[in-house]
Amino acid sequence: MQARERFTPDAILALRDAILDAGGNEVFASGKLDEGGLVTEILVAARGTATSVLAIAGFLDRGDILVHNHPSGLLTPSDADLQVASRVAENGVGSYIVDNGVDEVYVVAEPVRARALAAIDGDQLAGVLEAGGKLSSRLPVYEVRESQLQLVRSVARALNDGYILAAEAGTGVGKSFAYLIPALAWSARNKERIVVSTATINLQRQLMDKDIPLVASIFKKKLKAVLVKGRGNYLCLNRLHDALDEEGLFAGDDHPLRQITAWADDSPTGDRSDLSFWPEDAVWSRVCSEADDCLGLRCPYREDCFVLKVKRDAADADLLVANHHILFSDLAARRAGAGYESTAVLPPFNAIVFDEAHAIESSATSFFSEELTRFSVYKQLGRLYRERRSRKFGVIVRLQNIKNLPPGVLKLFPDAADAVREAMEAADRAALELIGTNMNYRLTEKGSAGLRAALLDPLGVLERSLFALAELLKTALEAVPEEDVEEQPVHEAKLALNRMTDLAAVCVRFREWEDDPESVYWLDKRKTGQGESFARFCVTPLDIGSMMDEAVFEPYRSVICLSATLSVGGSFEFWKRRVGLTLSDQQSLCEEFLSPFPFHRNALLCAPTDAPAPDAPAWQDWINRAAGDLLEASGGRALVLFTSYTSLRSAWDAIKPRLDALGISAYRQGDDERSRLLDRFKNDVASVLFATDSFWEGVDAPGETLQLVIIAKLPFRVPTDPVQMARAEAIERRGGNAFMDLSLPEAVLRLKQGFGRLIRHSDDIGAVVVLDVRILKKRYGSLFVSSLPSTKTSFKPLAEICADVRAFLCS
Repeated sequence: MQARERFTPDAILALRDAILDAGGNEVFASGKLDEGGLVTEILVAARGTATSVLAIAGFLDRGDILVHNHPSGLLTPSDADLQVASRVAENGVGSYIVDNGVDEVYVVAEPVRARALAAIDGDQLAGVLEAGGKLSSRLPVYEVRESQLQLVRSVARALNDGYILAAEAGTGVGKSFAYLIPALAWSARNKERIVVSTATINLQRQLMDKDIPLVASIFKKKLKAVLVKGRGNYLCLNRLHDALDEEGLFAGDDHPLRQITAWADDSPTGDRSDLSFWPEDAVWSRVCSEADDCLGLRCPYREDCFVLKVKRDAADADLLVANHHILFSDLAARRAGAGYESTAVLPPFNAIVFDEAHAIESSATSFFSEELTRFSVYKQLGRLYRERRSRKFGVIVRLQNIKNLPPGVLKLFPDAADAVREAMEAADRAALELIGTNMNYRLTEKGSAGLRAALLDPLGVLERSLFALAELLKTALEAVPEEDVEEQPVHEAKLALNRMTDLAAVCVRFREWEDDPESVYWLDKRKTGQGESFARFCVTPLDIGSMMDEAVFEPYRSVICLSATLSVGGSFEFWKRRVGLTLSDQQSLCEEFLSPFPFHRNALLCAPTDAPAPDAPAWQDWINRAAGDLLEASGGRALVLFTSYTSLRSAWDAIKPRLDALGISAYRQGDDERSRLLDRFKNDVASVLFATDSFWEGVDAPGETLQLVIIAKLPFRVPTDPVQMARAEAIERRGGNAFMDLSLPEAVLRLKQGFGRLIRHSDDIGAVVVLDVRILKKRYGSLFVSSLPSTKTSFKPLAEICADVRAFLCS
């Protein structure tokens, strides 16, 4: 068949050029079809030899067809060609073979033409939120928000036209409704599943318990939404029974494992959050589901598996709600070869909505990082073999029960496990010694002298001991008689072998760190509950941009990114660079949707002109006095945000007695579980909450509960953070300015998040006081101010600000 019957002229030229660039060797590519069924886009994935080329797994479902050339000119498919064609044909992807000149084509498998997508009407959907619309009539109190209507239309256009939309929706826009209405409409009309990915559990609960049921009620078709959590949230019945067996008679009726068992008998979900009590982490970690410990088809409790129930439930869902970590887990599996048309961690989906999109970089960085600690090693050794009350448990014990396993194969395991334990302890000591009195240590060229003897050699001993243990396990598996290879203990041993190899691989990466400039290698000092120090060996990607482009922006037709904090000084460039959107060839659009709340009337932004600089010796004492004065002026009803626990503790110790004398309740981060702490704060109207870190976002306390937000210090990242330092140096190497291109915009976005805790309803009033004089005296201070909503301001000495705050809140 002539190639022109299947390819556009431009596609022929592109493929011909790719083959020439590969020296006439085989080239593997994917292609997109135009409306007439001709290949119009070519994306080259691999280049090979004169007789073979890699069929990259991650590309198998990316296009409408796969194509490769046979340099011999003989276009008859090989057995390998047929195998690949057969696999992708199940998902409707066609397979073509061409000659080097792209004159002839052999069609191994015809592509299944995608059905035409039906557009949704953005104006009609926005009408749902107009006065008298379907949704407004279902809410007791409703205000029409023009910015919300605009956002509905923008999301609808992005779904219709297939592009990337980044939308900054200010507080009060109502972004959840604005994307849920077009997302559910699109899914209903086109039978395409959409994933909504969030950063916090609180937002997931709000979506599943309130927003989605309400929006779904306006559609004639019954639409299904499923919340998908990580495995660790669900009970594993097999691990539960193993734990009970290990406890034996010591597990009485009041033992937490017995209580979990009684709950599991009636629980439809096996979700930890549904328990009437909250088991300790040490207990739950023994019985929760873990991917690297899952027996799959061999599990005796497979029919009752809670994780499988969630997967079955999600299989026919129109909308999936997940967190960023689970979504990245799914995308990583697809990128590694699971494909885009079949189930990986999640069922296949066609579009992604990132809510809380400001957290994409941190979530992706966390997911794609690797770490090793002595406890992660001990955990795997314990899974292999452990003794408890004179009884023996673990994979090795169960493997020994296989009748025909040659005697003596497993006798070497105790000594090999002890060698791993000793090597891990030595590596841990070496790392702690290297960290010294600091909290972390980064491997750099400047500090490479002596590093081998100080750290890499001990890691080499650990690496070899792990591989030696893995080799023993491999030898034992090879000795298993053929008739027993499907036995459960054999599968458990294979999983254990993979885990040991993964641990050793982290050691290998560390020892070869100089060959991997795209990652940050660093050590982190942590403490146990008993105060004992231990080290974390961490490997973190330097930049997640290319991963985001390959896994998210390139393969998906529509990606919607929403947050209240994406822009800095009106520009989205910083966020776009950090998430890889500047690398993408896909069409994208960034839009800002202003808050409908009257900040110019209801909010007061303050900064004291007489504050000392944050590096002044008396700064913390001044902060303690200033925050106390402000809290007296407001009568409590405040959130005090810090950038460090040290500063928080100092302020708490100084201010708590003053608040007690005034009868004002005070709460401190860390004194209770986060959600319970927030509930106590919100229910105690005149109270004060001292917090840091995660409380800069996700705190929603409308009304009189929160009328004052005190920000002790501009939220610049700690300059000693190893990943931050590495990323800053990378910017400098590229000729940029690390402060202006990274530290400053990050801090601006963080301040916007803290500011956003204040006004949550249109009739809320309140003040934000930034106690950092740099916002007034440094040239970059204006960028912080200009990035916030327009408010009343009070930039005066502290005493006058206290008076202004008192008067403003009483007005």
